Amino acid sequence: MAFGDILYIIAMFLFAFITFGIVKNYYKSKFDDEGRRIDMQDEVAKEEKQD
Repeated sequence: MAFGDILYIIAMFLFAFITFGIVKNYYKSKFDDEGRRIDMQDEVAKEEKQD
């Protein structure tokens, strides 16, 4: 196996790992621990305060 092939494989693993981390952190910031959307909770909380 040539050095370029090994470098290419390492780059693909790093790309997949970094992409997975970005997607995981994106969804982690959008949902709370119970799986509810954080931005939707804010709207519901505001409506309950107005009533």
